[in-house]
Amino acid sequence: MSEIDMMKLDMASELAVLLMEDDSELTMEQALEIVLNSDTYLRLQKDSAQLYHQSPRYVFAFLESELKTGKVE
Repeated sequence: MSEIDMMKLDMASELAVLLMEDDSELTMEQALEIVLNSDTYLRLQKDSAQLYHQSPRYVFAFLESELKTGKVE
């Protein structure tokens, strides 16, 4: 596994943890399911976006927006 792939996986797990901090009723499995099925995650996977270089809180803002509005802004 490449370093970039590891960074992407780390970011996905960090996003799940942040979701769980926002909603204490979410399990890790539920939070990961939300992250992995999001458009934010699809963008994270694109090397050209380089979201894996950003802070988890920065990327989480995209996920929060997507969950509230139904689209990534």
